[in-house]
Amino acid sequence: MATLLRSKLSNVATSVSNKSQAKVSGMFARMGFQAATDEEAVGFAHCDDLDFEHRQGLQMDILKAEGEARGDEGAEPPVEGDIHYQRGGGAPLPPSGSKDQAVGAGGEFGGQDKPKITAWEAGWNVTNAIQGMFVLGLPYAILHGGYLGLFLIIFAAVVCCYTGKILIACLYEENEDGEVVRVRDSYVAIANACCAPRFPTLGGRVVNVAQIIELVMTCILYVVVSGNLMYNSFPGLPVSQKSWSIIATAVLLPCAFLKNLKAVSKFSLLCTLAHFVINILVIAYCLSRARDWAWEKVKFYIDVKKFPISIGIIVFSYTSQIFLPSLEGNMQQPSEFHCMMNWTHIAACVLKGLFALVAYLTWADETKEVITDNLPGSIRAVVNIFLVAKALLSYPLPFFAAVEVLEKSLFQEGSRAFFPACYGGDGRLKSWGLTLRCALVVFTLLMAIYVPHFALLMGLTGSLTGAGLCFLLPSLFHLRLLWRKLQWHQVFFDVAIFVIGGICSVSGFIHSLEGLIEAYRTNAED
Repeated sequence: MATLLRSKLSNVATSVSNKSQAKVSGMFARMGFQAATDEEAVGFAHCDDLDFEHRQGLQMDILKAEGEARGDEGAEPPVEGDIHYQRGGGAPLPPSGSKDQAVGAGGEFGGQDKPKITAWEAGWNVTNAIQGMFVLGLPYAILHGGYLGLFLIIFAAVVCCYTGKILIACLYEENEDGEVVRVRDSYVAIANACCAPRFPTLGGRVVNVAQIIELVMTCILYVVVSGNLMYNSFPGLPVSQKSWSIIATAVLLPCAFLKNLKAVSKFSLLCTLAHFVINILVIAYCLSRARDWAWEKVKFYIDVKKFPISIGIIVFSYTSQIFLPSLEGNMQQPSEFHCMMNWTHIAACVLKGLFALVAYLTWADETKEVITDNLPGSIRAVVNIFLVAKALLSYPLPFFAAVEVLEKSLFQEGSRAFFPACYGGDGRLKSWGLTLRCALVVFTLLMAIYVPHFALLMGLTGSLTGAGLCFLLPSLFHLRLLWRKLQWHQVFFDVAIFVIGGICSVSGFIHSLEGLIEAYRTNAED
């Protein structure tokens, strides 16, 4: 009897143990893990160690072989899977000498071995983006907005600073231990995460399209402003603005052969310093005429038809969100990102506001789309030549970025590519790749010839893509990814920015388009 009782109790205990183990295994299975016994776990760990050591040996052999046979063209390329192996489940690193690594497109996950930048260096990059030569159109915005235009310069700085911070917040999530870790590395990755799981690539495609439009329009604006500045610098020459644009494009045609930005990156610092010097010269001339400033011309009323264009101009001058994820991922101290965004946007707000107000007070109703066209002939020619040189040297940066996005979207997605790859096995650019680049240069020329209106194009671009990338998408992504963790005031700010940004975007786009149509009709009649 006792033996029978012990047997039943043993069976019950075994059954309970099996059920508990089944529940635990099911729970782990739902979490994406697979339960294993102690012996199996030890075996898996042992196999993983052996596999790691084996692959590490392969990695060292491959690196040695590459170093010995670097000049041997007939050698077989190493196996990609062995080179990209990483312990700990990290994302694969790009192969040595790859094109992505050369242009620095790897972000944080693909560029772990790259030297990090300080907060000051990151701030310098942001300053270059939001203090560029498009500041020359801000006095024209004050012409149609008055004091409300000045308020908009401040408001846009505050909003763009805030949306830049929440965009970076979307790169991070909490892991199982409650630690905040970086799980995304780009604007496209954030957009894809928001559209997953139904449309895992839709968001990235939308961002890519907006990015291409903004980059191409930036190239067009550089050609337009080059033709405009040269035409107004030498009005006595029998050369039209369209002809100057053609000459500028002929100078820019070698950009089609660029493989990386090493050839032009060395000029970026000189261009930026030259631009600051030009701004100082313009402000100094305006201050010399301070006695004649027309304060009575600055009013609170707005031009209903043209003020929305001013909104687009101001927003476009603050666009930097596209490269902020990559910039933050390459900072030595990512915790200093918020402080960096604060002082860069405060400085930009002060400098832009002073420049726009002082320039408008000097010329009042005579203010032109590009403010340097208001300078006297002797000063204007010198300043404009420097500005044209800066525009031509700045053109390769957005052009190369647009080409990279097009090539990766249409030519380098493996089996999903729409067209064959632009590069051959030896890394040389193929004929259709060169054709694509030349066609893009010619397209920017045609747009600059048929729509030679700097302020209207700038307002159109700012309303269409600037507001979307700086206002609408960051606030929408923030609400989508971090909804459960947001406080009520953060939700209010995000919703308010989305609504205000949407209204400004639609109204600015419509009025900019109407202004372009009207200007085109006027030119056709003339």
